[in-house]
Amino acid sequence: MSPTDYTFASDNVAGLHPQALALLSEANEGVVAAYGEDAATRNFEEALSSFFEMPVKAFLVFNGTAANALSLASLVKPYEAVACHRHAHADLDECNAPEFFTGGAKLIPIDGKNGKVGPKMLEAKLQERDDVHFPKIRALTLTLSSEVGTVYTLSELAELKEVCQKYRVRVHLDGARFFNALAALGGQPGDCIRASGADVLSLGLVKIGAALGEGVVFFDEPLSDGFAYRRKQAAQLSSKMRFISAPIPTLIKADIVDWARHANTMASSLGNGFRALGIEPVFPVEANAVFVRLKEDVAQRLRGEGWVFYDFVENTQRFVCHWGTTAQNIERLLSDVQRISASQ
Repeated sequence: MSPTDYTFASDNVAGLHPQALALLSEANEGVVAAYGEDAATRNFEEALSSFFEMPVKAFLVFNGTAANALSLASLVKPYEAVACHRHAHADLDECNAPEFFTGGAKLIPIDGKNGKVGPKMLEAKLQERDDVHFPKIRALTLTLSSEVGTVYTLSELAELKEVCQKYRVRVHLDGARFFNALAALGGQPGDCIRASGADVLSLGLVKIGAALGEGVVFFDEPLSDGFAYRRKQAAQLSSKMRFISAPIPTLIKADIVDWARHANTMASSLGNGFRALGIEPVFPVEANAVFVRLKEDVAQRLRGEGWVFYDFVENTQRFVCHWGTTAQNIERLLSDVQRISASQ
């Protein structure tokens, strides 16, 4: 196997998990109602209510940018603002979609160690301005797992919840890798929702092995009023919704967290392998990504030999594992890193 047979660039590069593919094939049978009026889509919402052990209103959109932007549009007015970590995907990688779909609400970045917003920094930002010339922060978006592969503990989420409740700030969770965070935290899926006081979650499904589509899950049901129209206006309503929703109720009950746990385990193995070579990960390896700082010539030679990975924040290189990553993939990469480093 050559390096070009595998890439650590992202978990988006993986195909469908075989179980998801089989369920998608089953969904292709017969004729069903369009635009989400089918039984599979109704089961999607019921399955999520059971999964989180609380009633939810759930919708499906095509991608994570839409999930984030439309979620935030449900939380803030155009003249308000959303606080986020300075590495947040919503701020750096969504081409102003949150600002566009909120009608102009400002994203306000906050610094924080290891990719996480801290309660003291959040409160300081909330107290910084309180005049009509600056937008009032009315929502906080948190990324689980974070953009640098770390995971908020339940106590960290609870501290942020306390600040948000004090200042009447709504909470949105960007869960592009939500199942990886769940696998890292253990416990019950609803624990992090209750700890954070989340009002709405962007539920990542594609990165974990589904075909397409992401969830928008409301835990405060009144906030979902009108969302069906918001989704339609944003061109995010699929006519053949069953092909997005059908696999999820079955997978979410039993298997999907296990896929995430495997990806996390592979990333932990990769992080340990880098350490053994004297390359310490820049951030704690808590989910399915490892961030290191390779020597420039080592990184160039790895790419020249076919390995694909991203340059990322804070002058790091990011290596992401997914449901299909194997120990052999990791061993091959580490062997090449060791060989190239030794030749310098």
